[in-house]
Amino acid sequence: MKKPSESPPLFPRHNILGVAISAINMQDALTTIRGWVEREEPNYVCVTPAHAVMECVKDGGLRPVYNQAGLVTPDGMAIVWLLKLAGFSRVNRVYGPDLLRAVCAESLSRGWRHYFFGGAPQVTERLVARLRGGFPGLQVAGWDCPAFEGFDAAQEAAAIERIRESKADIVWVALGSPRQERWMAENYRRCGGVLVGVGAAFDFLSGNKPQAPRWMQRAGLEWLFRLASEPRRLWRRYLQYPRFVWLVFLQRLGLRKFPV
Repeated sequence: MKKPSESPPLFPRHNILGVAISAINMQDALTTIRGWVEREEPNYVCVTPAHAVMECVKDGGLRPVYNQAGLVTPDGMAIVWLLKLAGFSRVNRVYGPDLLRAVCAESLSRGWRHYFFGGAPQVTERLVARLRGGFPGLQVAGWDCPAFEGFDAAQEAAAIERIRESKADIVWVALGSPRQERWMAENYRRCGGVLVGVGAAFDFLSGNKPQAPRWMQRAGLEWLFRLASEPRRLWRRYLQYPRFVWLVFLQRLGLRKFPV
């Protein structure tokens, strides 16, 4: 990998309920990731919708996991709107599936190697096949599908060693939130690459689950589409959204403090 002549810019962050969200757009995310890869600098990225912020509100121990990440991207439209309201006019959504595709496209001319960690075996295999078809020449260093219920220390060490031996530049992590964020924070230095937690992106891009139409995504209604698709699994997640709005209102008025 070539060494860059200069470091990528550092982008400002904005406090939303104690989570320092990176005020970026997709090109900013690509610029940052490119700098890390070229400098061989291990780091990790948390893609962050409103429900992830609420998980940090409920669990104070999770907040540093996000705030110490190299990037905390505005994954949901509610987050994007709040950043724009705070004066960051050039911010756009940096959505997990879109980020994965954008990095794959960027990597074709740069020779980056990708590793896919997580998801069900048939889902991850189908994802890899689709990405290879959509991005001819994509370098896939490997993939691994750890058991959903987790793994013991020996299994984890073996999985990390496989990632290291693959010499992957980018490791896409889909263990479910907040498990994937905790895992990345604990292990990104041991893995040696850039880790990006993309949650349901494996399911969406493999075709295993339907993705909301673009107009619903742009209108901030993706949550409604997902709730209709998986009501039993997701109703508790989206039940938090009215409280999210209320807490943001209190934060903006200065009636409630959320330290980063």
